[in-house]
Amino acid sequence: MKVAGFGFRRDVTLASLRDALRAAGGPEGLAAMATVSDKADAEPLKQLARECGVPIKAVPAEMLAGIATPSQSDLVMEKFRTGSVAEAAALAVAGPRARLIATRAVSQDRAATAAIAEGDGA
Repeated sequence: MKVAGFGFRRDVTLASLRDALRAAGGPEGLAAMATVSDKADAEPLKQLARECGVPIKAVPAEMLAGIATPSQSDLVMEKFRTGSVAEAAALAVAGPRARLIATRAVSQDRAATAAIAEGDGA
């Protein structure tokens, strides 16, 4: 199962999310998208999921805590206790033996990040 994880600002646009996903490798073969629970209902993310024909998996913030990620953001570490929301969300949904196939990629406007993980599912 291939999962795209996203981290983004509250005022993110559909174009920013598309750009981040494209930078991470694109939507081909995705089974789901994932992000932290409090952002899973963001309209631009729902639009992108509809375009790609995949569901959005909401990951509780406490589930992200402690997931080791190659990318590190001090702000994200302070708030979520993980280095990258995008990477941690993708890994959490892709399953316990998941691996990142694309580390955090940032949209050109820096409003969104995306990462892609592959695994057996959670």
